Amino acid sequence: MEWFQYWRGFCRDWLLSLGIKEDEMRLRDHSPEELCFYSKGTTDIEFLFPFGWGELWGIADRTDYDLTQHANTSGEDMTYFDDEKKEKYIPYVIEPSLGADRVVLAFLCAAYDEEELEGGDVRTVLHFHPALAPVKIGVLPLSKKLNEGAEKIYAELSKKYNCEFDDRGNIGKRYRRQDEIGTPFCVTYDFDSETD
Repeated sequence: MEWFQYWRGFCRDWLLSLGIKEDEMRLRDHSPEELCFYSKGTTDIEFLFPFGWGELWGIADRTDYDLTQHANTSGEDMTYFDDEKKEKYIPYVIEPSLGADRVVLAFLCAAYDEEELEGGDVRTVLHFHPALAPVKIGVLPLSKKLNEGAEKIYAELSKKYNCEFDDRGNIGKRYRRQDEIGTPFCVTYDFDSETD
């Protein structure tokens, strides 16, 4: 059970580290009646989607069932010899199973926010963890007259990061567009940038 507990914690901590909040998820241990015949323990990490709780990640202690079946079918010896204990055994398999579509939806739901502004206007913001943001940096020249210098910054940053260059509309609208797509960082190239 030691490795099973380790993987339960690792999976939970990974989700937390990328922006899923503690109150948006829960760990649900399967009851003995729910367990598969080969499972010593199974835990589902569930996420609170807008439509209710749903399984995000399953972690199963599959005991030595998988490797025993593989050995029986293939004829391969799947035993491990522990030098310290001087004993042979078939290792247990811990299976963390995560659906890519579900976790992407969970990250989108966790990042989505609507901020109410003065006058009743609503601003949509995606608060992505920087590691998950599709666009890492928005480069925004304050004026089209500054495009040449801003494009140099954009070209340099684009060598290492997925960046977006935006010179359309006023600066406030450009910031809003970056907020809507979850860009964690924006570089505003202004008239002082030429001398800074």
